[in-house]
Amino acid sequence: QVQLVESGGGLVRPGGSLRLSCAASGGTIDNYGMAWFRQTPGKERDFVATINWSGGAHYYAESVKGRFTISRDNAQNTVWLQMNGLKPEDTAVYYCAANKDYNGAGKLRRQYDYWGRGTRVTVAS
Repeated sequence: QVQLVESGGGLVRPGGSLRLSCAASGGTIDNYGMAWFRQTPGKERDFVATINWSGGAHYYAESVKGRFTISRDNAQNTVWLQMNGLKPEDTAVYYCAANKDYNGAGKLRRQYDYWGRGTRVTVAS
């Protein structure tokens, strides 16, 4: 069983940057596809970014493309989400997820087996 813990959330001004971390424990994620999702109250948990096992493939939601970058270091058992040019619409709880069955870059919630508790990001002046 893999546990995921997100960190790095907080309050940031519009146009600012934030880097989220997802630290895995209880097992290695080096053969897992990984992703970030986000959710606001009353809304679905939406796909943000995904990365395959090696870090060689990345896909992003259109709303964050060009602003966010997902990365990983399997030696550190960690995944990051670098968020630049933040907008108020980016305000959400951000969740890290791991796919134990497929090592590709998946975009669907149902593909993921392990989830963190989330870290809150607030973009406001």
